[in-house]
Order: sequence, then C-alpha cells, then structure tokens
Amino acid sequence: MPLKNIFNFNQKFMSMNLSDLPPKEIMPGYHGKLIHSATMSWVFWDVEKNAEVPEHYHHHEQIMHVVEGEFEFTLDGEKSTYYPGDVVIIPSNVPHSGRALTPCKLMDIFSPVREEYK
Repeated sequence: MPLKNIFNFNQKFMSMNLSDLPPKEIMPGYHGKLIHSATMSWVFWDVEKNAEVPEHYHHHEQIMHVVEGEFEFTLDGEKSTYYPGDVVIIPSNVPHSGRALTPCKLMDIFSPVREEYK
C-alpha cells in the first residue's frame, strides 16, 4: 500500500525537511518551525537564553521535549529544571510557564492544532 494511503484525514501526504521551513518568532526569544496536520501541531523551537513564556493555559494537550539546553518550567505551581532528553506532559487547561536558563532547543506537540500558530 502506498504511504499516502495510511493517513486517515482529508489531505495529501506531505513530506518536508526542517531546513526548508522558515522560523517564526511566536513570542520574544522563541523561534519556531511549525508543522500542522489535521489534528495536531508540532513545533521545533530555538529559544534564546533567558527568554520567558509567561504563565498561561490553553485547551490543547501539550508534550514538551528538551532537546538541548536547560529549561526551567513551572507546571501548576511546581517549578523544575529540565535537561536534554526530559519530556513533560502538560494536560489541557493546566497553568504553566517557562524560562530558558541556557540557549535551548525544544520540541512541543499540541493537540488539537494550534490555529493561532499557522
């Protein structure tokens, strides 16, 4: 079966290389390369040292993966520092915030799609 037939949503099979995607500065110091499917968004972040995400919450579920660097993250009032290889699952509507202690590379997955990131 051709690969494009394994997907169960109404769009053509898509492939890309991250080096071809232009980054968007979604908030100060957060430069993201964004990929969207029918039901989720995947963001590859380059984060400047000391860049902060203020406390917020959203209806999206989120999974954060620290690829490089040290990232201080507060989830529902509990602050921790995360390092390469660490993964945090952020439930829907739970307050969270973060700050890059060093330059960081992070990956975030959101479901449903982050329409405001398109």
